[in-house]
This record gives sequence, structure tokens and C-alpha cells, in this order.
Amino acid sequence: MKKKLSKAVLLLEDGTIFYGKCAGKKGTSVGEICFNTGMTGYQEVFTDPSYYGQIVITTNVHIGNYGYNLNEVESNSMKISGLICKDFNLDNSRANSNGNIKDYFEKENIFVISEVDTRSLVNYIRDKGVMNVLISSEVDKLDSLKEELLKTPSMKGLDLSSFVSVDQSYFLGNEKSKYRVAVYDFGVKKNILNSLEERDVFIKVFPYNTNPSEVFDWKPSGIFFSNGPGDPSSMKNIISNIKDIIEKNIPIFGICLGHQLIALASGLRTYKMHNGHRGVNHPVINLKTKRCEVTSQNHGFSIDEDSLFGKNNIEITHRNLNDNTIEGIKFINKPFFSVQYHPESSPGPHDSRYLFDQFIQNMKIFLGND
Repeated sequence: MKKKLSKAVLLLEDGTIFYGKCAGKKGTSVGEICFNTGMTGYQEVFTDPSYYGQIVITTNVHIGNYGYNLNEVESNSMKISGLICKDFNLDNSRANSNGNIKDYFEKENIFVISEVDTRSLVNYIRDKGVMNVLISSEVDKLDSLKEELLKTPSMKGLDLSSFVSVDQSYFLGNEKSKYRVAVYDFGVKKNILNSLEERDVFIKVFPYNTNPSEVFDWKPSGIFFSNGPGDPSSMKNIISNIKDIIEKNIPIFGICLGHQLIALASGLRTYKMHNGHRGVNHPVINLKTKRCEVTSQNHGFSIDEDSLFGKNNIEITHRNLNDNTIEGIKFINKPFFSVQYHPESSPGPHDSRYLFDQFIQNMKIFLGND
């Protein structure tokens, strides 16, 4: 007999209320609401550091149908602040599952509200835009919950990389490789590092606020700026560091937050999007090849195209085919490029992994081995 679940409440910043069931541990969570449209890959979503401070709606009805596997994570713990879903499925038939999804969330101490009308909720958010949300099992304390929600700061203006970056540098890959990549960790995903390591790269991962002089003392042949959470425009010291790095003309590759920070360091502007892009099926056109790439995305900020006016040293390389937003840039006559989406794309699709090869080629030229 199926255990009866206790009631839970979802309270939006504008006062709108949805009800559901407490699927795991009891408690209260607050954060910025966002939705992910992926049909698979929920474990990668839960552990992606770029989701730090956010409560995620999964638009796929069934969450938990393949359990969880500890080898399929993007960081060392869940990074979402909470989960909103329709069906929290405790039964899974996957042979290599390490357990059911409920145990996973309880172990990670993350609150889940299930049996929510997620279709109606996502339609509402699409119309009204992202906002803060509170989810709780304390359904009889609405007044105090509203007060708690109102105290939650907006994602706009928040610098969150310090919460997800490493404290100390570490190494990965082949120490004898001719390609040495310094990775600035703003919340880097494991499969980004895997994608570099698979290409015989020796990697040193640095904390997000490392002084460029320390990075260059290691004598890298390329610099990588990772994904991460928060508002890029709030990271003034990091932007200043990247300005110093850009002057060195060393090959640079940036993804997501790293892409936005490179843009800001180059005199461009960013803005907070109405909803952002989160899912594994976003169509992006490569403006050079004219080919469409199906991409994995997770971002709530983007480059303001108006700020490119008069910037003759920067070229748009990729655009989103849904809303025409900028998805990639490169610098004229300099080995710098970046993209808004995730070419490491685990669990998929893999259409854009050529970008890592492009980075390798730029380092090859830089080292004089072309």
C-alpha cells in the first residue's frame, strides 16, 4: 500500500500559491524558481553548481524513474536549493542504480515538493518571469513563510561563485602533456574537466578569485573560464582579473558564466533574462558553418547585443534559434572565444564538443606547433 504523503505548499514572490505533497524530508527551502525542460539527465541538473541558489521545476512528469548513480554527478553534492516536480518516482528498474531518488534527496538534505501541477506552474512562470519562491511542509504557517520569502535577495546582483568554487588548486590529466590549461573554477562541472582531460590536457584548477600572476607562474598554454551561478556583473574583481589575462593574448575559452565574464571584461554588458534557457534541446546555429546544433543549456543571464555596437574586435559566432539571443562570440585576430551553452553536454547531446578541439587547435598555434 502506497504511503500517504503530507501536504506541502509552494509560495511565489508575487503571492501566488500552489499546493503539493512533501516527497522526502520535511522543511522549508527558498531560492529563485526556474524550470528545466530535459527529458533525461535530472541527476546532472541536481549536481550542476550553476543551479546554486535556485529551486528547479522539472517539466518531465516522471523524476526518479532511473534512480541515481554516484558516477553520474557534476560536482560533489547536490547544488539546487529544492525540487518541484509532478511525479516523484521511488521505483526504478535500472540495473546500476545506487538507490531510489527519495533516499538520495534525504541524504543530501534537499527538500522536494511533488504532485504539483507543473504544467500550470511553468506556464505561469513563462508569462510572469523568474522570481523567488518558497517551498515548505509547514502549510499552516503561511504568514511567517511569506515574511521569510520577502527577505530572500534577488538573484540579480548576487555573486555566488565563492560558494561553489574550490578552496585550493588541484591537478588533473597527463602531467607530460604539451597542453597546460588553467581552469578558473566559478562552479565548474566535472564533465567539462573530463572533456579537457580526454584530449590529453594537463589541467590545473584554480579558485575563482586567483590572481592572474599566480596562474601565469604555472606557465599555462590556455585559460579556461568555467560555468557558475549568480549575476556576472556583480563580480567586479573577477572581471578586472580577466581584463589582465586578455592582455596576454593567450588562448581563452569560456562557457556560460565564463562567457559572460569575458564579455564584461571586454566592455560589453549583460542582462537578466525573462526566463533563461535550461534544458537539453535548445537549437543553436553556428553562423560560420550554418549548421544547427542541439545544445544543453543552463543560464539566466545573457549578453546585451546593443553593447556590441562599435566593438569591431568581437564577432558573434552562434545564435539561439528560438529567441535569436547571442550564444557565442570570438575575438578578431585573437585566440579567444566563448559560448553561452554547454558543449560538454552530459548526458547529451554532443553536437558541440568540437569546441574543445577548437580550443586545442588554438593552443597548438600558440605554442608554434601548427
